[in-house]
Amino acid sequence: MKKMNFSKVRDCRLDRDSYFGKRMELVRESVIPYQWETLNDRVPDAAKSHCIENFRIAAGEAEGEFYGCVFQDSDLAKWLEAVAYSLMTKPDPELEATADEAIALIGRAQADDGYLNTYYTVKEPGKRWTNLRDNHELYCAGHMMEAAAAYYEATGKRELLDIMTRMAHHIDSVLGPEEGKLHGYPGHEEIELALAAMWRVTGDPVMLKLAKYFIDERGREPRFFDIEAERREGRKPEYRDPGYYAQWHAPVREQTSLEGHSVRALYLATGIAEVARETDDEELLEVCRRLYENLVGKRMYITGGVGSSVYGEAFTFDYDLPNGTAYSETCASIALCFFMRAMLGVDADSRYADTMETALYNTCSAGMSLDGKNFFYVNPLEVYPEASRKNAQYRHVLPVRPKWFGCACCPPNLARLLSGIGKYLFTIDGDTVYTQLYSAGEYDLSLSSLDITLKLKTDYPKSGEIRIIPSAGHYTLALRVPHFSAEKYSLNINGEPVTAKTCRGYLMLERTWSGDDTVMLTLDVSPRRVYANINVRDDAGKVAVARGPVVYCLEEADNETPLAGISLPQGSVFSEEYLPDKLGGIVELTANGTVAVDDGCDLLYRTTPPARRQTKLTFIPYYAWANRGEGEMTVFVREG
Repeated sequence: MKKMNFSKVRDCRLDRDSYFGKRMELVRESVIPYQWETLNDRVPDAAKSHCIENFRIAAGEAEGEFYGCVFQDSDLAKWLEAVAYSLMTKPDPELEATADEAIALIGRAQADDGYLNTYYTVKEPGKRWTNLRDNHELYCAGHMMEAAAAYYEATGKRELLDIMTRMAHHIDSVLGPEEGKLHGYPGHEEIELALAAMWRVTGDPVMLKLAKYFIDERGREPRFFDIEAERREGRKPEYRDPGYYAQWHAPVREQTSLEGHSVRALYLATGIAEVARETDDEELLEVCRRLYENLVGKRMYITGGVGSSVYGEAFTFDYDLPNGTAYSETCASIALCFFMRAMLGVDADSRYADTMETALYNTCSAGMSLDGKNFFYVNPLEVYPEASRKNAQYRHVLPVRPKWFGCACCPPNLARLLSGIGKYLFTIDGDTVYTQLYSAGEYDLSLSSLDITLKLKTDYPKSGEIRIIPSAGHYTLALRVPHFSAEKYSLNINGEPVTAKTCRGYLMLERTWSGDDTVMLTLDVSPRRVYANINVRDDAGKVAVARGPVVYCLEEADNETPLAGISLPQGSVFSEEYLPDKLGGIVELTANGTVAVDDGCDLLYRTTPPARRQTKLTFIPYYAWANRGEGEMTVFVREG
């Protein structure tokens, strides 16, 4: 099995005006400070967090009751991980000191036996490990482990790493296959991938042992959560939980599709891929491939959103992708990026990077306002504000982003994703560099036989022109050609057209580079129409518009309403214009269309169609919607 390395955050210097460079800077300058204030309950009119206060109470430094979700600790963990990545690219002594103080507080809240969880320490101190199915002890531990590994890499400081190593050993003393231990696993997966990260940093065999155990034990008979429920409730449950919601419906190695809660399912998939990589387990890797094929072939929105139902925040069934009630949680698309990165670490297939890119430029980006101070938990593909206010079926669909949430998993998750984007840009296999995402900047990469620097000059995805200046040496550049440009691209070196061997979506350029060479890859990012499979009922007779990796939408601020009355004729041609002062700088698309008009008829039903007239349609990137107040929005539009 291949074990490819990844680019490192500290070695990636993204241009500040690049798409991801802007967002990294926004996270550093605005999001991280804003979220710290929120965790300390110092943001007026924002939902209460109480996260830091929970730790102070657990440490015996304040009095009061635990407040928030059972997984409230994870908000601080994700914030610390975002801080770690930020420090890797731009040292900030003041921010580091703040993080150190938070870590010291975490240490003071840890029990003598290594246990760490403020909910149980403060609220139910006698009930540790009695409800793994519902109460997120292992989930919180996993997020804090990820933060510990990242913070150690960023600063070399071991305090949080040592805290979480103690916690891992405590978990190992309680859970496992050995006699006298609970034969359990997490209800909300996350710790599996986190343990793999701890293993890579510490080399402690307990980490990999636990990660593999949690993967292999899940869904086996006798099923632990049934046993746990009977023990907790003192009676047998009235029905046998099928287990789909939390992915324990079958042993992991027998699963063929992503089921249930979408974030849990994708964290599990990421953990499976990580354990497969670290243990050379080809069977587990094949499980990941099966899950991926079902996901992208039948259960993913065009925006990279996943999890279509508000009930259980869950996958439902193949092709069930409603637009107006879509759940498509921000965290689920973030988890999809984690899964795709893990797959790229073992399998050089450009489709994984295509999927990751789709999620990053669309649902993930839409999860945060352009100023970094408001956030979406749910990412629908169609919004009618009155329905959100008055129809319970649409209550989860918000037409504007709130400042914060009582269940605030998404904002700090998005912060750590964007702050650590350097981890996703390249993978390295021996002396081959695979370019997974294109962002202007300068990148230092360690190959098997030499260290190199790549300079990328591009304003992708605004433009499809990508100029690469590789440093001297003999190695292979593997340039990804995204799916939307597979049939139309050009490649030249030093101004001369070249033909390159292709392998699974990559152009393989092996040569001895002089240090003065320039590679130019030009991709086709022109607007295109995208049609859903005929089994996606909501999209029958409709079309979506995309440009490069960016999906577009119609928003009320630019178009006549109701948007449901708009049609895009098949023959309409798109015009493109870059507007630097609109929505942070976007390429706006316009086309001729038609709109139904109010002809004065007040009948609910009639035997003649409403009149239509010509109108100009204006499309903006989906990620930029809801930054100009409340209004309608739609991704798919009628075609005719």
